[in-house]
Amino acid sequence: MVKEKDGFAEYLKKEIEKYSGIMVPVKASLAERLMVKKAPVGKLHPNPDDEFSHPEVGPNYRIISKYMALYKQYGSMKKPEEILEEPLLVEKVRPDGYMLLNGHHRWAAFWNLGVKMVPVSIVNLTQETDIEQMIAASTHDKRATLDLDEVVFWQGEGPAEKPLKGLIGRRFKEQIREGIPALLHYLSKNGYDIWVYTAKYYSMDYIREYFRHYTVKVDGIITGTARKTKDNDEAKKRVEHLFSERYAQTLHIDRDMVLRTFADSKAFEDYPVKETGSGWSKAVMSIIRKIEKNEKRNA
Repeated sequence: MVKEKDGFAEYLKKEIEKYSGIMVPVKASLAERLMVKKAPVGKLHPNPDDEFSHPEVGPNYRIISKYMALYKQYGSMKKPEEILEEPLLVEKVRPDGYMLLNGHHRWAAFWNLGVKMVPVSIVNLTQETDIEQMIAASTHDKRATLDLDEVVFWQGEGPAEKPLKGLIGRRFKEQIREGIPALLHYLSKNGYDIWVYTAKYYSMDYIREYFRHYTVKVDGIITGTARKTKDNDEAKKRVEHLFSERYAQTLHIDRDMVLRTFADSKAFEDYPVKETGSGWSKAVMSIIRKIEKNEKRNA
């Protein structure tokens, strides 16, 4: 089993010290994201805020050893992309190279095995400046939010929309829950900006293009919400302030509830969604109609 004394721990420590305080995410071009499928192992940097980089938590050398044993079974390491189900997810950073988003232990296994080039997939996650720009471009004073992982993408329960076909279907493999396109069209028609969230590491442009194939325009996209950052609390406060200045009200649409909140108040309204199958989107639209009707009546 690989051990801490084998050299990787010292390398990891030096990497974190070298890039601490100076590593900044930057946008990778479309050409770079499409063309770059491998990167030098030395150009991949650990995320200093990931548990992997914290000595009191990780790395787990037993896991690294398991990956090394697995990779050795494949013989030649000249084509490491052939032995991975998924490439290492990375984000382009300044001053150089890429920061690991997912796959720290696999990266460590490659480093210990002496592999020079490793398979990667570059993504552009949502940054605070992106959120500022999307809010500035918004045209409404109310929004609807939906979780891509829990609400929008089909999880195997209930009916789904027909999958995208051909080359488009090969690129966009996620299926969408039945009724979601109709619901999003309805929200947009009735004056709501549509914001979608995901804890996964999708590129913003991937999500935007995905919805275009359903002729749906999403106004806000926030990806990688599970990523830990040192100034997460402060960044969250700044973003929430921007939202409260732009949107007087928000509809948080969940699997079993629509929650309505207001920018200038801690008050909220919750509406249970009792339908779970093919009638789910219809039930949500019925709730929104009820809200709009009450709004006009009280105006």
